[in-house]
Amino acid sequence: MNLKSIIPKHLKLKFRLAKRFLSDNNIDFAKATNEKISFTHSISTIQEIKQGAFYDNKVHNLKIASSKVETVIINSNEIFSFWKVIGSPLEKNGFKTGRNIIKGKVCEEIGGGLCQLSSIIYFTALKGNLEIVERYNHSVDIYKEDERFTPLGSDATVVYGYKDLRIKNNHTFPIQFSLSFEEDKIICKLKSQEKIEECTLDFIRKYKENHVEVVSIINSKQHYHSNYKFMAL
Repeated sequence: MNLKSIIPKHLKLKFRLAKRFLSDNNIDFAKATNEKISFTHSISTIQEIKQGAFYDNKVHNLKIASSKVETVIINSNEIFSFWKVIGSPLEKNGFKTGRNIIKGKVCEEIGGGLCQLSSIIYFTALKGNLEIVERYNHSVDIYKEDERFTPLGSDATVVYGYKDLRIKNNHTFPIQFSLSFEEDKIICKLKSQEKIEECTLDFIRKYKENHVEVVSIINSKQHYHSNYKFMAL
């Protein structure tokens, strides 16, 4: 019998969180602050929030999480951690049921839909040539081309306690992610005190027998590789 299969889910999570806590001991993370900084430059990304099951709940979850992101100023060499900023996506923390992909399957879970927030932050960070410390792509490509809210290869899935999005400010000045909503769209801005030259991005697909590999091209150079299984019919 596989021992992992009989360990309760909440105990597994506690173990993972404890492991994270110990490994994060010497990392300089960006934190929420009341400090006000005048940012004069920005790089923007706009994505559609697709209509579908749990649409209203998804928008609700995105807005709660976005309000937390906007309290954080990322100083030079500090690391932005999605989950250290957002915290546990539980009902008691205001989150609602939404759609998630877990172990390659679409399911319902409290806090569902937050991957669009982590993905738009990741995509905007790539534009700003920030250092990606930790990022995971979804394991399965569930979208048809007309259903995508972000190019294949530019997503960042997050799972509390297990998969985080971590971005280092490798510039010499403070930056901040700002989120806003207009009708069915979410807008992410990377704000900065000095101008950041926006990178050109491309995502090149290489189709294999049972998966597709996507290579991220940043300013004509290969960087990150993402692999997706095909969605089972």
